[in-house]
Amino acid sequence: MNAETLANVSNLVIPTATVVYALALVSHTIEWAGSRTVQPAAETKDLVSVGTTASSGYVSGAGIGAGSGDSRGSVGSSGSSAVKASGELGPKAAAASRIGLLLTFLAFLLHFTGVLTRGLAAERAPWGNMYEFAITSSLAVAIVYLALVRRYRLQWLGLGVTLIIGSVLGLAVLALYTPAGPLVPALHSYWLVIHVSAAAMSGGAFTIGAVASVLYLLKARAERKAVDGVQMSGAMRRLPGSDAIDGVAYKVLAFSFPLWTFGVLVAGPIWAEYAWGRYWGWDPKEVWSLVTWVVYAAYLHARATAGWRGRRAAIIAIVGWFVFIFNFVGVNLLVSGLHSYAGI
Repeated sequence: MNAETLANVSNLVIPTATVVYALALVSHTIEWAGSRTVQPAAETKDLVSVGTTASSGYVSGAGIGAGSGDSRGSVGSSGSSAVKASGELGPKAAAASRIGLLLTFLAFLLHFTGVLTRGLAAERAPWGNMYEFAITSSLAVAIVYLALVRRYRLQWLGLGVTLIIGSVLGLAVLALYTPAGPLVPALHSYWLVIHVSAAAMSGGAFTIGAVASVLYLLKARAERKAVDGVQMSGAMRRLPGSDAIDGVAYKVLAFSFPLWTFGVLVAGPIWAEYAWGRYWGWDPKEVWSLVTWVVYAAYLHARATAGWRGRRAAIIAIVGWFVFIFNFVGVNLLVSGLHSYAGI
């Protein structure tokens, strides 16, 4: 196929993937709406012990299997063996969960095809502008999510993940689209490939960490109310215990932080020296990349030294994600700088 045909394939497949992600979102919404509890009488007793023991029905260890008793991995915060969802899905909700996951995987295949054909059409890595970085970074979110689901069964993240990926792709198609074309001279460097691929993967992990942090806040609030006698909703019972969700967020962000450090603060300056003759020039994109690094460094440092787990850590993680999004979108649209031609 020639470049024009490949570009047309990409232009067709990316919107199709957006629609399939939207269908997956609908399926996960049905899944959450259909969640129900098992042994509701034990709920208050279990909730009282959350945070002090790993033996309740909400938290049974540090892996991140969702309701399966899977003991693989070590992603909890309390150092035991498996995380279980505290509610059981009814037949319809369980079917919706499986369909949502299958649709997400199908959308991922279409999404990957769209990114690949875009790169082949342009005869370069597909991240030379905001449109391309949007479709590539959202693909990274899907990769991180599907990898975690495969190993740890984190289907309960599906609702938030498909919402974010579908929204980013929709925005890219409707507002950010740029025809495939050659790179500006400053982007002709293999350091650009290292820089942007690392930024995209760490951004995908930042997104998963932010989704987990939001779910932590919701679950912790529901647990507090349940202790006071307020019945927990079926959607909240769908989630594992708050300590387990906190552990998921921490491990994902602990993985992404060194990747961001290398890709953005090491490979980025090396590329900048190649492109502009200096390693660091306080360009707005460089400054906000550093601010993003500082926020996540503060998150990890606070957890390690001050014991900031739970609500305060979740808030920092969410703030870090918004800083990352502003670095990607806001700086490009609102501030003029050397990076203004690209989404990186």
